Amino acid sequence: MSLTIALSKGRILKDTLPLLEAAGIRLLEDPEHSRKLIFPTSRDGVNVVILRATDVPTFVQHGAADIGVAGKDVLVEHGADGMYELVDLNIARCRLMVAGKVGAQKPDRRLRVATKFINIAKRYYAARGEQVELIKLYGSMELAPIMDMADVIVDVVDTGKTLKENGLEPLELIMPVSSRLIVNKTAMKLKQADILPLVQLLEAAVAERVAS
Repeated sequence: MSLTIALSKGRILKDTLPLLEAAGIRLLEDPEHSRKLIFPTSRDGVNVVILRATDVPTFVQHGAADIGVAGKDVLVEHGADGMYELVDLNIARCRLMVAGKVGAQKPDRRLRVATKFINIAKRYYAARGEQVELIKLYGSMELAPIMDMADVIVDVVDTGKTLKENGLEPLELIMPVSSRLIVNKTAMKLKQADILPLVQLLEAAVAERVAS
């Protein structure tokens, strides 16, 4: 068997590793203390690559990775061409929300929205029949309303602590988010005998985790 699994550093990696171990796949090195990007595992032929979260769907879509784990927010923003979304792993749960200054009034001009989720924000406001000005940012999203560059932001919210500390508040829920197992469509055809048992083991590990 030869499989490449794409993961991203941070919360998703931390929450996914125990699920992989339950499926008999354990990294042979700690990625938190290594500069490597490709890691061998305890199962022959199975490697794990560590990527930026937003790159995981691209690697799976183009077949550089057979399997990946990505947040639903990233998947919706990216689009699902070339891959299947097979399992809700029920990890790295958060919310994609609109947030703005506490008590701020909606302006009488076109709303300015700062976000890295341009596609999601565009569809969200279009569905409401609202034309907005979208400003693409990659980080430090909270600064945009504080410095009057934008009226609101569209971003992932976990506890809401960062918003509160910066004088912002969540305003509208766009979607709940959790991490999903995705599989390249071609790999699913050619390596189904290897992939399906792994998917079943991960489903069982998720069910056990939820039950406990």
